Amino acid sequence: MYIADKWMDYEVIDTGDGDKLERWGNYTLRRPDPQIIWPIVNETGLWKKADGHYHRSNSGGGQWSMNDSLPERWTISYGELNFHIKPTNFKHTGLFPEQAVNWSWMMDKIRSAGRPIRVLNLFAYSGGATVAAAAAGAEVCHVDAAKGMVQWAKDNAQLSGLESAPIRYITDDVFKFVQREQRRGKQYDAIIMDPPSYGRGPNGETWKLEENLFPFLQSCTTILSDNPLFLLINSYTTGLSPSVLHNLLHMTMNAKYGGEINCGEIGLPITKSGLNLPCGILGRWESK
Repeated sequence: MYIADKWMDYEVIDTGDGDKLERWGNYTLRRPDPQIIWPIVNETGLWKKADGHYHRSNSGGGQWSMNDSLPERWTISYGELNFHIKPTNFKHTGLFPEQAVNWSWMMDKIRSAGRPIRVLNLFAYSGGATVAAAAAGAEVCHVDAAKGMVQWAKDNAQLSGLESAPIRYITDDVFKFVQREQRRGKQYDAIIMDPPSYGRGPNGETWKLEENLFPFLQSCTTILSDNPLFLLINSYTTGLSPSVLHNLLHMTMNAKYGGEINCGEIGLPITKSGLNLPCGILGRWESK
């Protein structure tokens, strides 16, 4: 498991009964997590004093109960990277802290490449990977179908002092964008993607991971440069195995470029128990 254990501004304090108790900077949040099927050992102290608690609804979704002291949004840092945190209606905060293992990895890859690197970040959400790649010196194209998320990414780049960095922000269906880049003859040295299980583009386009991921990966290989640096896939799709990502990368990237593939779970350390919380999977292809 790849563990994001270098955080100072974030931690999973405790877990149990389907919930995780987290510290985001100076504030604590209690949020549901379907992986947590063990009980809370002692539901006292910080559990009872969380600044925000997302309550699940039996009919789906849920709602927050928040202390008056909890701001609408605040900032946390991971090294030189800064991010706005804001509890949303869907229990999320605008950041997936386990992705820090990927930010550090890609920053090292970009900085040690010894050449200019162009990065394409697809399904790019609030721009954690965009900010990391730009901070490492890459030119970045950030693509997401949600206009609000693209603006959030711009805000995060500004927070990190990257408002003048070579970042191009695109609000579009990622599949159509990649197809247009093919026709334009555009090329990238690295591609990052975080495809959802299911989604819709801005014009009603439908994405189903089990149907679309393989042909999408095939399309992505056509816009990579002759000497690509890496391709990273993140997935939070329930039941999808790291071995599936390995097979997909082997049949696409490895078949065309050779290189090395590493896949596995991604997770966060739990302070109280000393255990690790699984938070999805990753697949990394990199040049040798």
